[in-house]
Amino acid sequence: MAKNSKRYKQLLEKFDLEKSYSLAEASNMIKELKSAKFDESVEVALNLNVDPRHADQMIRGAVVLPHGTGKTVRVAVFAKGAKQDEAKAAGADIVGADDLVEAVQAGNINFDVLIATPDTMGLVGKLGRILGPKGLMPNPKTGTVTMDVAKAVEEAKGGKVTYRVDKKGNIHAGVGKVSFDADKIEENLKTFIRAINRAKPSTAKGKYMLNVAVALTMSPSITINTQELVDLR
Repeated sequence: MAKNSKRYKQLLEKFDLEKSYSLAEASNMIKELKSAKFDESVEVALNLNVDPRHADQMIRGAVVLPHGTGKTVRVAVFAKGAKQDEAKAAGADIVGADDLVEAVQAGNINFDVLIATPDTMGLVGKLGRILGPKGLMPNPKTGTVTMDVAKAVEEAKGGKVTYRVDKKGNIHAGVGKVSFDADKIEENLKTFIRAINRAKPSTAKGKYMLNVAVALTMSPSITINTQELVDLR
């Protein structure tokens, strides 16, 4: 949305750009910023005081939100034998091994999350150049390389969010939909912030969360008071 649009200016009048708000205030306020005809995503953006160029300050992981993301997630699983049956029973949309390699190589990437058992990572490795740039490569740190495929599928379907700090220390994630009740948006935000707090590197000095903001897909950002976030563990 262009920042000089009439709709955008009307949204800016609904809150004070110069003020920082509590999570509870922002969760209620964000619902008043709905302006699109679709169910906009609630997005959180954090700027952290870390240097991702150092391996010990590369923050990456995943967290399951208590109320999900509101999105329909398509899950594919690389597995063999009985693990394929487990994945299918848990609700995986696509399950395979060599046949799945061929499908991906042919450009058929009809999934949002890819899970793999450790014994199939040799197959998945062949697809690194295709999956890597799309952020779809399974990784133990996000729980997508595991023998417990049933749990991984259920979490992915149930609202699991992965996060990774970029080179400028930023993390972005979707934490719900504007149609969610305000208290559910707040609980999802708190759960996500707790995960980021727990991931704080021991080598990170000074203030950890420099800036945090919440916005809808088509709205301006509401600044969050970071002092409240320090105690979320």
